[in-house]
Amino acid sequence: MHTKIHTLKKALMAAFPHTLPIFAGFWFLGITYGIYMNVSGFNVWYTLLMSVTIFAGSIEFVTVNMLLGAFNPIQALAMALMINARHLFYGLSMLDKYQGVGLKKLYLIFGMCDESFSINYTADVPKEVDKGWFMFFVTLLNHIYWVTGAVLGSLFGSLINFNTEGLDFVMTAMFVVIFMDQWLKEKNHISSVLGLLISLVCLIAFGADDFIIPSMLAMLDILTLLRKHLEPTLKEKSE
Repeated sequence: MHTKIHTLKKALMAAFPHTLPIFAGFWFLGITYGIYMNVSGFNVWYTLLMSVTIFAGSIEFVTVNMLLGAFNPIQALAMALMINARHLFYGLSMLDKYQGVGLKKLYLIFGMCDESFSINYTADVPKEVDKGWFMFFVTLLNHIYWVTGAVLGSLFGSLINFNTEGLDFVMTAMFVVIFMDQWLKEKNHISSVLGLLISLVCLIAFGADDFIIPSMLAMLDILTLLRKHLEPTLKEKSE
């Protein structure tokens, strides 16, 4: 029992520093979401339930409008798939990392948002730390940050009057920092450069609203073709 507690504590302490940038971004956006729920006529219990069970960023904001509109489950399903289709690619990328983690995999799959994926995929987990519990606590902490921010925004949103325009850029800035950190750790920048170039081409070809899914499909295809050439580099990095 003592060994189990020690393992959990070590994994939690290792995961927590990685989630601090997410904490800042999630609290801003979570509070904004809570305020939006409040002014849309939903009480704190709705906000709590939705932030706990959906936990999918943009779709939570969209869900508010769908709840206020006519009942249309087909439209809701299509909208959720369209907005969060990128998670399909995240899941494929995490197949190897989630092997051997036991029942924790169920929560890791449910709670895999953009930010948790970025940390769990790129973080160098210390050898003495259990990888499965590390990823679990990264996911759990990020989930807690979002839920508490949303609940606080819902509770006190009606008492606060400020302009929240531009707060969504917090997450963009955070991803830039994560990308730069990964760039500095890489010995070979082929994957990163390809990702940037493919995204730029798809942005020009499909526009800002529709480029994400085509760019991810193109990245998946091209990186799969180049896998044999990239694997030696990844092995050198892990050593």
